[in-house]
Amino acid sequence: MFYKMIRISLLGFVLAVFLNSCSEYQMVLKEDDATKKYAMADSLYNVGKYKKALKLMEQIVPVYRGKPQAEKLMYIYANTFYKLEDFYLAGYQFERFESSYPDSDSLEVAAYKSAKSYYELSPRYSLDQKDTDKALERLQSYIDKYPNSNYRTEANGLVLELRRKIEKKDYETALQYLRIEDFKAAIEAFDNFISDHPGASLRKNAFYGRFEAAYKLAINSLPSLVNERLEVAKGHYKSFNKYYEDSELSEEAREIMVDIQERLSSETEEPTSK
Repeated sequence: MFYKMIRISLLGFVLAVFLNSCSEYQMVLKEDDATKKYAMADSLYNVGKYKKALKLMEQIVPVYRGKPQAEKLMYIYANTFYKLEDFYLAGYQFERFESSYPDSDSLEVAAYKSAKSYYELSPRYSLDQKDTDKALERLQSYIDKYPNSNYRTEANGLVLELRRKIEKKDYETALQYLRIEDFKAAIEAFDNFISDHPGASLRKNAFYGRFEAAYKLAINSLPSLVNERLEVAKGHYKSFNKYYEDSELSEEAREIMVDIQERLSSETEEPTSK
């Protein structure tokens, strides 16, 4: 019974503290005292109550602009969006912080979190990659500006991941042209992939895809264009074979090449005289 009374008393105490803190927060939220709002926002931010802190910060950010306290306020304001995973606003606010406080001790961290915010916004590879391009730009800029940063290894890893995403997007675009039998567009897309992604893991597939597209374009062409286009396809085979002669795609490529040779040979053979 005694312990039960203690538990009830403790529960009542905790509830009273909670209600008091809530009512204090509401009072400060409604007041015009920016100093109190700043102090409470900072306190709430430090204990991880980001949503409550954000409501207060939104009220006082314009008031403190240009004042000594603004640098810290603008940093924690941006970082609050980051903690709440609102990466669009986090990226934007960290960019503003960078431009407003170029001499800040927090500049390097702000630059990294700005870049990483755009990384977090990057969608899956099948969607528009505008945010991916932005993230790559920001991350590369960060790496160039802070070559000795503690975040360099992680930043390089993010860059590699995003580049692979764009590579996959570009490769799948080229492959889609091949699937729908738009062979000219496929050849151009595979050409672009090979030029734009020299170290890509899908480079071998792109060389093969370009060869296959050129072959299919040739055999589906008007008779007057077939031989010329088969010769072009032969050139793409040589390019593929130069780099990937021993790959798992070699056998398929050779089978196509045998057909090309047979078609060209049959066209050059003279008819037998009777």
